[in-house]
Amino acid sequence: MAGATVDVDTSSDGTLVIRPRGLLDADDAVDLRHTVVRAIRHERPMRLVVDLREVCGLDPINIGTFAAACDLGDDQHVAVFLDYPSSAIARQLVAAGVPIHRLRHIGTGHD
Repeated sequence: MAGATVDVDTSSDGTLVIRPRGLLDADDAVDLRHTVVRAIRHERPMRLVVDLREVCGLDPINIGTFAAACDLGDDQHVAVFLDYPSSAIARQLVAAGVPIHRLRHIGTGHD
């Protein structure tokens, strides 16, 4: 990704964790969407956690990617959670249709 980096790990309980860092803008959208869709459709973990603690901003395309990931996860029977968003990012995600129960640890370590 041009302006951000993404790490993907599997925890000991089988949860797939995606950890983007930096500013996720339009230049990162295709790669991020590919990473998320591949995780849900091909790896099919029971749980997918996107750890947003090191994300300083999201553009509308990437906000939409995370909103769509929640719906895709439901369709594929993968529980998707977005952890540690800043309060501002959490508001953007909810406005884009992400159910509040998908957001965990809002504002922890950010605001």
